[in-house]
Amino acid sequence: MSRLNVLLLGGTAEASSLARRIADDSRFDGLLSLAGATRSPKPSAIETRIGGFGGADGLARYLREHGVDALVDATHPFAATMSANAAAAAATVSVPCLAVCRPAWAQQAGDRWVRVADMPGAAAALGAAPRTVFLTVGRKDLAPFRAMAQHRYIVRSVDPPPPEDLPRNASFMAARGPFAAEDEERLMRAHRIETVVTKNSGGSATVAKLIAARRLGLPVVMVERPQASGAPVPTVDEAWDWLVARHAETGAARRGV
Repeated sequence: MSRLNVLLLGGTAEASSLARRIADDSRFDGLLSLAGATRSPKPSAIETRIGGFGGADGLARYLREHGVDALVDATHPFAATMSANAAAAAATVSVPCLAVCRPAWAQQAGDRWVRVADMPGAAAALGAAPRTVFLTVGRKDLAPFRAMAQHRYIVRSVDPPPPEDLPRNASFMAARGPFAAEDEERLMRAHRIETVVTKNSGGSATVAKLIAARRLGLPVVMVERPQASGAPVPTVDEAWDWLVARHAETGAARRGV
């Protein structure tokens, strides 16, 4: 049986799920590529590489040299540069490419969202009056908040940032989702959180903080997503159907059908 050589750009729950399906199906050979943003990523069901490719040109070269038959971009919704590079590289070498991007969170009744376009906007939205902020934007996006030193920050991410990257009045906690709403509510009460700051990442793993903020009547500064490249599919099932179709097409082409 002809096997489809798949390069999976990951770092999300969707990528992990696809990797498990690829590992369990003899029609596919798969490689998971991680950018290396997380120091201790979860083990993958398929072989993993860590590190960048050198932009769109480097990725195109990799696709060509490694005989990749299909590229799946299942990176984080905020990994706009990587997604753009994936689309450009695939177009350059005529490799079929699909992006998987979970739906964004939608504001619900009782939510007090302040929508902003970027991290500087999020820091500015906190205002001048000192407040206690639950900051859940990732360890690489803390710089704008260091300038807003009047606030007290509870910073949570998977990996600890360098101490010099933390705002002056900040406490750090390392944690990886999924989280439960009851636990998030207890945390916010215990630390007397007044505002939550987050990216609109979507998905179920970290949505509990929004539920907790809604219950407590807390404002949420919501950083909106960058514009997605192309037209991504929202679910793993749709991505899997696409891969199965690519296998059938590729197999037929190799047989000269």
